[in-house]
Amino acid sequence: MIRIALVDDHSLFRHGLKMLLEMCPDFEVVADAASGEEFLEQIASTRPDVVFMDYAMPGLNGAQTTARALAIYPDMKVITLSMFGDSVYYSEMVECGAKGFMLKDSAFDEVVEAVQTVCGGGSYFSASLLESLSQSIRSVPGADGSQATQQRQQAIAEHDQLSDREIEILVGICQGLSTQEIADKLFISKRTVDKHRANILDKSGCKNTASLVVYAIRNGLVQV
Repeated sequence: MIRIALVDDHSLFRHGLKMLLEMCPDFEVVADAASGEEFLEQIASTRPDVVFMDYAMPGLNGAQTTARALAIYPDMKVITLSMFGDSVYYSEMVECGAKGFMLKDSAFDEVVEAVQTVCGGGSYFSASLLESLSQSIRSVPGADGSQATQQRQQAIAEHDQLSDREIEILVGICQGLSTQEIADKLFISKRTVDKHRANILDKSGCKNTASLVVYAIRNGLVQV
């Protein structure tokens, strides 16, 4: 039985998700909090395995709550719930230890998949979130002299285990592009993209696309 907590200040959304989760025989909702403070008061008595965490809440926000909760129970898995356009918060949630990211209008089968993925040790980005990221995530251009460009160049210089080509492919992956779309964009073969992707997975220690997105954000190789 996977023990789940819900932390969101919108009661209608929280109660609706709770009802759906309780229909799954392998899930048990053990905590239901409208704020980060309320959740931290419940954590010792409920000890959830997985937490669905809203970011924008009164009082402690999702990142602050996540950091404090994981300091108490570091094995707990946090899945960030967000609205379209909240991508500015993703890197902050990654830094605080979140393992999953979902839009609030994701299909419920994605919710189930997210729980199973993070409990299995992976990271999860919902399909709808990857699609929305393709509209908002951006690689910083290489020669416009901007502060953002300098920051990305510094990140790349400090993270030299990936080649320039591998970083280009990683950015394409983060934008939600298919292998063929990345190949067309970079004027290389699909087989070459597959080879570079395998190298990126090996060098980063990642297992799948979702964990690569988290890796890229954490290491400053892409900006959201």
